[in-house]
Formats: sequence, structure tokens, C-alpha cells
Amino acid sequence: MPKKALILGITGQDGAYLAQFLLGRGYDVVGTSRKNSDDAFWRLNVLAIKKNIRVLQLDPTILSDTLDLVNIIKPDEIYHLSGQSSVALSFQNPQETLDSISLSTKHVLDAIKKSKKEIKLFFACSGECFGNIEGDANEQTLFQPESPYAMAKASAYELVHRYRENEGFFACSGILFNHESPLRTVNYVTRKITKAAADIKAKKQDTLVLGDLSIQRDWGYSPDYVEAMYLMLQQDKPEDYVLATGRGTSIADICEIAFSHVGLNYREYVETDPAFVRPNDKLRSVGDPLKAKQQLGWQAKTTLETFIPMMVDKDLSSRGT
Repeated sequence: MPKKALILGITGQDGAYLAQFLLGRGYDVVGTSRKNSDDAFWRLNVLAIKKNIRVLQLDPTILSDTLDLVNIIKPDEIYHLSGQSSVALSFQNPQETLDSISLSTKHVLDAIKKSKKEIKLFFACSGECFGNIEGDANEQTLFQPESPYAMAKASAYELVHRYRENEGFFACSGILFNHESPLRTVNYVTRKITKAAADIKAKKQDTLVLGDLSIQRDWGYSPDYVEAMYLMLQQDKPEDYVLATGRGTSIADICEIAFSHVGLNYREYVETDPAFVRPNDKLRSVGDPLKAKQQLGWQAKTTLETFIPMMVDKDLSSRGT
């Protein structure tokens, strides 16, 4: 019989790519979404995989529903990718962010415990938990969360760790740094930039307003990262891993790559406004993926110079340009 995977948050960027990846390896894939509507499934439809998976409606902050679903599905692996995913929005709705990430993780862990089945769990943690640090963050770097989003992720990370140590669960966290793709929405800065480059090229937009262009992040490609999620659950023992490229790139560099792809000089179109700077925003956030390379045989393969033009091309094609 094929392995069965339950992906919480299957309609998100990572959930869709992970479903595609696991289907390619013969898995029976079941996913959950808070919304059970056609507009929520657009990523699955773009990848042409909706017909090959079951998608069920679930709010994992409701314990009884989570317990029932895990008991009914009886998966071999659970990938917990669900939850509010915007740092900026977490300042506006801190309680909702905490519930959707930390509380839901507690419920998933309790559901695994009650099921009495050996279920492997992957939890999508975040490099945001490290805060503003010098150097590259690895698995021994202390968390210094500076946003409600990061605090929620750090809390969930600790829950996963405690259940692994105290209950003997095969439960692990991938500490994911930024990763993008054409399936990103425009509330993320990379997609905001690529869409603006396409719109300005098509003369549908005049300028792009951003915050601090010098901020550096570790940006990778989502399909590379879902492979690491899978690999983590295939190991003999559960461990946590930093998943990153190890390369810091500024927002200005992203603008350069995106606008150059359409033959434009970003300096002529990009403006800055302090109002777009997030509270407690970090100047630099880069991960050290050495452990993942050594133990999983994993490293990010797709560079910014490859996937940023892919995102621009996607935005151009949506305009018929």
C-alpha cells in the first residue's frame, strides 16, 4: 500500500508544491484547508493536481475536529504547514496568529497521541524566530523572536520538541528561511516586486514604493524546500534542521534582477517610504544549512537569478505580455 500523507495547509504555496512532490513519489495525499471553495484551490489547479488529492475543510484550532480527522485519515506522515503566515499581519492580529500556529500545533500533537498510531510529524517553523542576529543562524542559535508571528512559531517549535523528548514522537521542525515561487501572492515583497516589474513594463503602473532596500534575507525556491521536508521524515531519527540557502540578498538586489529581466533600470521606478518598514524589522537574516547538507544530502539548488525571472514571466503572462 502507498504511504498516506496529510498536509495541513495544502492550498498554500508550500502545501501545493509538497502535494505535487509526494504524488510524484506514489503517496496517497490528503490535504486540509480552512476554506473549501474553488478560489482557495487555485494553486492546486495551476499545478494540475487537484483531481489527484482529497481536500477536506479543517480549522486545526478546533481540537475535536483535529482529533477526529487524524483518527479517520490515519496518515503515516503529517506535514503541518497551516497557520497565519504574514509577519506584518501578526502585529495587527496577534491572538489569531498565536492560535493558528501554536494552538493548532498542540492540537495536532494531541491528535497523534490519541491516535496511538506511529505518525511522523513535520512542523514548518521559521527563520524569523532568530530575530536580529550577527552571522548565519544554525540549529544551535538561540531564538530571539521579535514579532507575534515569530513568537508563535517559536512556541510551536518548543511544543514539537517537548513531545519528541517526552512522548517519543517522531516529530521534527524545519526552520525555514524565506522561500518564494510563482505561487506567491502579492502581499509578499518578492511577488510585489516581480508583479510591479511586469506591470511597469506593460505600462500599467508607474512606480513601485518599498521600505528599506538594504534589508537582507535568505531567499530560496519553494519546490527545493518541500523536498527537504520530505527528507526529514525519511530519517532514522527525528531532528530539527535549518533550511536555507546560506546566501544573503538585499531587496535592492531582488529589484535589480526583476527589472533587468524586462530591460528596465529599477532605480528609475522604485521609491522608498519609511511607512513601509515593519516594526522591529531585521536588517539581515541568513541561515546556515550545513547540517541539512551533511545529514539529509539536501541543499538549495535554484538560485534567485533563476526563480525571480520565472516569477516575472508568470506576471507577464498573466497580462498577456
